[in-house]
This record gives sequence, C-alpha cells and structure tokens, in this order.
Amino acid sequence: MTDSDTPDVPGLLPDAVHRSVKPGTALLRLETTHEREGILDGAWWPRSRDIGAELPALITALTEYLGPVTRVGLDGSAWDGLPTRVVIDGRVVHIDSFPVGDDTVLVTRGDRDHFSFLLIPPDTSPDAARAAMARAVRPGNVTEASQILIDTGGGTPPAPA
Repeated sequence: MTDSDTPDVPGLLPDAVHRSVKPGTALLRLETTHEREGILDGAWWPRSRDIGAELPALITALTEYLGPVTRVGLDGSAWDGLPTRVVIDGRVVHIDSFPVGDDTVLVTRGDRDHFSFLLIPPDTSPDAARAAMARAVRPGNVTEASQILIDTGGGTPPAPA
C-alpha cells in the first residue's frame, strides 16, 4: 500500500474519545487534543490475552477515527497465540511481534503514520486502569508507558539488577 492508497484522513486524533469498544472486552481512550506532542496517543485496556478476541474490536474502533489500520506491533510473548496477520472488516492487518515488553501497542495506518498506545494489562484493577489511561492521554505527556503503569499501580517495577 502506498501513501496515495491511504484515504485522506486527518493525522489528528478526535476530541474526547473515551468509550467502551465492545462492552466487557476493551476500553479505548484517545488523546483529547489535536496536538500530537506527547509520547502516547492513547491507551487500550483489553480484557484478556486472547489477541483473536481483543484485536478486532480495537482495530474496528481505531478505523472509525483514524482510517484503515495496516499494522499493529506488540510484544508477542504477552499474548496467547499471536498470528502474523488477521482479517478485520475485510482488510488484512499485519501483526508485528517485538520482544520489548507489553506496555505499548504501535498502530500504523498507511506507510509512515504511527500511533503509540499504552497497553494496560488485562488483570489491572479498574481504578489503576482508569488512572493509567487518564495519565497516558494527558496533553504533552512525556512519561514512558512502563512508568505510567508503575506509578498508577497497573504494572510492576523492574527487579533490581
């Protein structure tokens, strides 16, 4: 897919998107500013480690706001049975697996338009998840995803060396 194949969708995120993607499966929150100055563009709180059950709702919701998603990058060791691609709403979405920790999800539309989302572990308490999501989408946020999870109780600090 070339850039000319990518629909003319603004490179901005919508204002005030904070809704359940599908009741009981995922919660998605996008940054509530048109400025993409922070490290993260949003946050995703899946309800399980089953990528086949979780990813379609995320991609469908993101496509509604961002246009067609072509790739998703995440830590393969954090998911049960990670495929290399999935078909969602009739479109192929490639899955890239990186052994970099499971605190972010990278989403690509077109060839070079990337979005970074905080990935909140499924077993995180609702209060910690809400706090992490709010912090991730704070305008101008410069705190790394892993630190947000630690600070809000949604993650564990690294073991001392």
